[in-house]
Amino acid sequence: MIDPQLNPILLSIAVVAMFALVWGGVRTWRGGDRQKGVLMIVCALVLLGNLLIWSL
Repeated sequence: MIDPQLNPILLSIAVVAMFALVWGGVRTWRGGDRQKGVLMIVCALVLLGNLLIWSL
């Protein structure tokens, strides 16, 4: 089992990763590779859904 004291740290890392995915997805999309950009943004949305579930 994961130590409950690590929960806020893991959630914070996931939020930072989500913002990094959105930022990278937008830059990749504008750079010309739309498929990879969209996939990164979709991955960020999935991570956001997981964050919402984990935080309840």
